[in-house]
Amino acid sequence: MQRLFSTFADGWPGAGLLLQRILTAILLIRLCIIGIEGGPFSLAMIPHIIVGSAAILLLIGLWTPIVGALIIVIEFWMAIVHMSDPRMAIIVGTLAATIAMIGPGAWSIDARLFGRRHVKT
Repeated sequence: MQRLFSTFADGWPGAGLLLQRILTAILLIRLCIIGIEGGPFSLAMIPHIIVGSAAILLLIGLWTPIVGALIIVIEFWMAIVHMSDPRMAIIVGTLAATIAMIGPGAWSIDARLFGRRHVKT
């Protein structure tokens, strides 16, 4: 997993990545709630449920590149299939793409699990 990240940014860049993860996750969870409310369960709700679950993982910074790639695929698929207004799906998909490419930052579970550790001798 460590090969997926060049570094786990800390300081101001890490704070910026944390804010970007929080904003993207909030938008995704909001869109998930909008997509699943108001009716009985249908197959059209499944992508919203998957993206909502992935948003929670993105928020805590767990498996960020994999979750980001999953969000990208589903959001761009929803933008193509639901042709009425694809703008929000494209925006959120692009935010997820940048997070997947840059990495989660130092304030994430990925950094705790897969970050480089200094060995004291």
